[in-house]
Amino acid sequence: MPRRRFSREFKLSAVQLVNEQGYSIPDAARSLGIDPANVRGWVEKFSGDAVVPSGDGAVQAELRRLRKENARLLMERDILKKAAAFFAKEQP
Repeated sequence: MPRRRFSREFKLSAVQLVNEQGYSIPDAARSLGIDPANVRGWVEKFSGDAVVPSGDGAVQAELRRLRKENARLLMERDILKKAAAFFAKEQP
């Protein structure tokens, strides 16, 4: 089976579905009839300056990113608190 080739415009439109319109990667891939790994790779590749998200989908994507970052920072803070308490107990 020959390998399918996609134009840059097609790839950018797939990335825009994810970034601007708020589609999940599997939903965008399903709607385009392609493998989710392709869309995931394109989102990673074109997430720089090539595509600037805008609109409601961009707001939702930014909100998801910020929530994920907030959860990570809270976890890091809790780990540091526990480490500080542990080392404070070891002092004679």
